[in-house]
Amino acid sequence: MLVMKFGYTILYVQDVPHAVAFYEDAFGLSRAFVHEAGMYAEMDTGSTTLAFVAYGIARTNLPCGFHENNPQGKPGGFEIAFVTDDVEAAWKRALDAGATAVSPPAPKPWGQIVAFVRDRDGIIIELCTPSVPS
Repeated sequence: MLVMKFGYTILYVQDVPHAVAFYEDAFGLSRAFVHEAGMYAEMDTGSTTLAFVAYGIARTNLPCGFHENNPQGKPGGFEIAFVTDDVEAAWKRALDAGATAVSPPAPKPWGQIVAFVRDRDGIIIELCTPSVPS
């Protein structure tokens, strides 16, 4: 039987070192690995990895093409989420680091506090409290 395990998320970005620095400032993440060419990096995020790949490598890997993120345009149809006990503080930290506000912290009917920002590449980031068990 084939067994699969979620390994990592890769975000295609304009400038990998710039994205690494932003995620350190905005979300308190630590860099785990940055390739010397600056085209690939990984953040220390726990059991899965958040990685960044430069558009140039994405173009090579995806000959069919892809939609580049655009901070001025509509975001892509995905998001990544960071879980925290203090969404309000995380929201303020992200905005102070240059994130763009999308939706301020608010309680959801299922019990979580959730906020949304966009990073400097226009990617949607959810900031939320841990899921409430049903």
